[in-house]
Amino acid sequence: MTATGGAFAGLISADDIPLDTPRVPAREAAERELSKPMYHENDPNLLERGLDRFWEWVGELFDAASGATPGGLIGLLAIVLVALALAAALWWRLGTPHRTPTTADSLFTDGPRTAAEHRAAAARHAAAGRWNQALQERMRAVVRSLEERTLLDPRPGRTADEAAAEAGRSLPAHADELRAAARTFDDVTYGGRTADEAAYRRVEDLDTALERTRPTLDTVSSGAAE
Repeated sequence: MTATGGAFAGLISADDIPLDTPRVPAREAAERELSKPMYHENDPNLLERGLDRFWEWVGELFDAASGATPGGLIGLLAIVLVALALAAALWWRLGTPHRTPTTADSLFTDGPRTAAEHRAAAARHAAAGRWNQALQERMRAVVRSLEERTLLDPRPGRTADEAAAEAGRSLPAHADELRAAARTFDDVTYGGRTADEAAYRRVEDLDTALERTRPTLDTVSSGAAE
């Protein structure tokens, strides 16, 4: 090859072969361009993305459950409806779930108050038609009054059932009414039951009857010994 031919070949290679941009710088340039806010104005926010992922998960869960349930999706829906009906029936039968009564369920939940103060609180609740609270305060007045008269020894943490049992031994003529009042107190306070005016009046009448009771010396002595 002559010198002229070599120069001509060099000229072709320099001018006619296309130039390629290296891959890494090109990718980085594209990423920088696509990261500009103008390309993401309509993107879903973090909450929307989370909700989308959640509903995708729920859909996958239902698909898996319907595949494993006889009757497919219709069978699964039937099972869910039956479960909801059973839960509603239990709720209606048992009332609102509350704590299970334990030895820690003290009759008095706040600071010490006199029987007169509990009676005044019960009267205010009764006047407003709040029979649950009225009954609770009147039962506390019953027990506090027996403590003030030394028919019961003051004891922190005493439950309504314990107070009724102890007072019934000191005042046997009212033992049944005391047990019934304590049971109603527990139903309202822990069992989700709703008191009415008649239930409150029974505890009020018991309180009045106990106030009029004049125990004998032997009864007072036995009550103080409890």
